[in-house]
This record gives sequence, structure tokens and C-alpha cells, in this order.
Amino acid sequence: MVPTGSQQMVHSGWSRREILQAGTLGLMGLSIADVERLRAETPSVVRPRAVIYVFLTGGLSQHESFDPKPDAPADIRGTFDPIATRTPGVQICEHLPMLAARSDKWALCRSVSHSWNEHVQGTCMMLTGRSVLPPSFNSTPKPTDFPGITSMAGRMVPGKGHLPGAAVLPYPIKTPGTLAGRMGPRFDPWMLKAASNCKWSGACPNCWDHQRRPDARHIGYPVFRAPNLNLADGLTQRRVDSRKSLLGSIEQQQRFLDRYATVNSLNRYRTGALSLLTSGKVRRAFDIENADPRALDRYGRNLFGYSLMMAARLVEVGVSMVQVNLGRGGFDTHGNAFDHLKNLMLPPTDQALSALIDDLHERGLLEDTLIVAAGEFGRTPRIFTLPQYYELPGRDHWGAVQSVFFAGAGASGGNVVGSSDADGGQPRENKQTPESMAATIYDALGIDRQATWFDNVKRPYAVYHANPIEGLLA
Repeated sequence: MVPTGSQQMVHSGWSRREILQAGTLGLMGLSIADVERLRAETPSVVRPRAVIYVFLTGGLSQHESFDPKPDAPADIRGTFDPIATRTPGVQICEHLPMLAARSDKWALCRSVSHSWNEHVQGTCMMLTGRSVLPPSFNSTPKPTDFPGITSMAGRMVPGKGHLPGAAVLPYPIKTPGTLAGRMGPRFDPWMLKAASNCKWSGACPNCWDHQRRPDARHIGYPVFRAPNLNLADGLTQRRVDSRKSLLGSIEQQQRFLDRYATVNSLNRYRTGALSLLTSGKVRRAFDIENADPRALDRYGRNLFGYSLMMAARLVEVGVSMVQVNLGRGGFDTHGNAFDHLKNLMLPPTDQALSALIDDLHERGLLEDTLIVAAGEFGRTPRIFTLPQYYELPGRDHWGAVQSVFFAGAGASGGNVVGSSDADGGQPRENKQTPESMAATIYDALGIDRQATWFDNVKRPYAVYHANPIEGLLA
């Protein structure tokens, strides 16, 4: 566990002016928590398992993804057909054929449940791993909020070398759930704002105006741009070793870097961030624009593909947990559901998740990396129409049950834990909760079941609030 106390650290070879300059430049826009975790204090042991948490914003329908109900009435079944996977007896939606072909590498829990049907509350529960809301909860993050799963992972499992333990990309979720809350802002995850300013939903550039504004124009280019860690023209690695040359390089890149991540004031560990520019391996991890074209084609040249490729690279260089927010609410299919899912949402999800599994497998990282995909809730079992808003039908919010996808880290190939009832509206067997999902993540990271953390007044809190989901991971 990272201690809450710390000692003052000053780089003895730097002038006060240079230290202040480095602090105000905000290398890569790192927040206080980011730089805190750039300390070179990670024990020299084998890297623990990593986690990539793919958050499907808006709430993916279980019926149109991992829990089809082909024998239900038409107003529950929907228009999609199920297809067989590589695992006998396990079927998923016909528009996820690539994942169906890889069922030997993933498992499902079809019975995750909580009590809220609203986006803000459901997001908080699925991102914090808590089925209750913190005191004075509302849509604005507060210091009294429960810590996000990603923040907790970053605190308990520091990153390798000089990297943070946790990162979030390609854009932040502004409601409670991601930040460290009562752990304190220094444990907030590394926010990598790599997405464009597009206001539409989906896998940009194949996106649409979810709010149906008649005069809206697409502004989503470039679709994805990771923070630029390339050295300035004429600056060699040898010159990087000179602190003045390094400061000059950072100063030239300040405006570019500030576009992508939060900039906070100088703290005692900020000078540790300078080492990021000296790591060629880390710089290459951020250089998505110049990646192998075959890899880009495999993942998909859209926001989903670029984001999951970036997540794989961050895990490879030593970040312990990466949260990837996908869709900008595009899975919130109240209306026009089947058209949007068939043509805009499921194909890039299928492609990018399948590519992530293959990529990690080929790099020898899949057995050490748990991939989790979930939304804030599932969707109602019954299809309905809102003609005043949508031309075609869809499904409403439904916290009572959703299917959560797990791959890698020993996920039992094709195993299905839990089930929903005949309508896909309630857990039928082996009900699970956000707490048990979070516990599965923490267990995959190697966090001790009795682990605790302390707030700034030394009050102890348990990391685990349930047991991991049994039968899911080997």
C-alpha cells in the first residue's frame, strides 16, 4: 500500500527557478496524484497482473450482446439472432462474431445487479464497486465520494518504474466514480485526454448526434491524439540528460501537452515526471499515430480501436490499471436501438475488443492482464417506443441485471457465471454485485483480501467489500 505520509524531495542540482519552471509547465498535464506515482519506489519484483476496464457508457443491452433470449416473445427478444461461440452451449449476439470466435479466452457473468436506473448513480456504482451511494451524493465529484476502482488499483498497485499505477482515457467521465474521493486527490488516476472535442456518440468518426440537435456539426478531427512525448527537433537523447535542454523541450511542448490532461500546481514529486521524456519505450507507447498500419487496421481506425490499442501499450510499459471510457453515451439506446447497435456500436466494439485479446495474447501479456467490459447498467427486458423522441424502438435503463465480460488473467474459456430469468430482467442464479465485480478486479491485481487503506486523518477502510466472483477466473 502506498503510505499517506511522505518526505520532502528536492533535486539538489536544480535552482529554485528551474524547479518552479518544471512545476508550472505541467509535463503531460500530470495531476498531483499522477506525479506522486511517478516515484521510483516500486519494489524490484515481478510485475503484478494488470487490468483494462472498458466502460461502455450509456449501458449496453444484455439482450443485444451477451445474454440473448431467442425464445422470449418478440417484444422482449428483439430483432437480433444469437450465434454459437466456440464454447458448446454458449451463444451471444450475431453482431459480435469476432468475440464469438474467441470464447476460449473469455468468460461472462450474466447476473450483475444493482438498484439504480439512472446514469449518474449507475456509473458511480459500477466505477466504485459499491452498491450504495456516498453521503451527500450528487452529480459533482466530492472529497467524500467512495474511491473509484481505478483509483484504488493505482494506489494499491503502483506502476512499474516511473509510471503511474492507474490511467483513464480517452476522455474523462465528469460525474462521481473515477476519482479517488476520500482517499485524496493525490490518488486520482492519470487522465489522458486523447479524444477529440467531438460531442457526438459512438466510435468517432462513425458517430452521431445522440441529442438530435438539428444544427449540430461534426467537429471530431483528429479522432485520437495521444500526448506528444517525442523530443523536439534537434534534441538528442544525450541532450535530454542535460536538465536545461530538457526544460527547454518541455517548455516548447507546454501548450500541446496541456490540451490532454489536468495541470495542477507544483508538488514535491513533480520533478520525477521529467523521466518520462527519457524513456524511448514509453514514448513509443504513446505514438499511436505512427503505429504499424496493420495493427491500426486490426483494432479499427476509430476512437474505440485507438483507445484500446493505447490501453494495451500502457499495460505493456507498466501501468497497472487502465480505464477506457467508450461511446460517449452511445450504448444508451432508448430509441433507434437496433439500427445503432447493428451499424454503429457493436461492430467497432467487437473488432476492438477482439484485437485487444489477440494483441495481448501475441505479446505474452494476456495471462497477466484482466479485461473487463461493463456499463452503468443493462436495459429493460421489454422493448418500447418513444415516438416523440425516436422514430424506432429501444430499451430503457435497467440496473437489475447486466452481463459483464471478462477476458484474460485466467478467465475460464467460455465459462458463464450466473444467469438471468427467461425475460432477461432479473438475476435467476448466482446474483452478483458491483462489490463482487470490484473484488474480482482487485484479486486479479494480487491485492491482499485483508488490505486496508487510510484517509488523511488515519481512518482505516477495507479495499474489499465482497468476495471475488467464484468460477470466473482460474
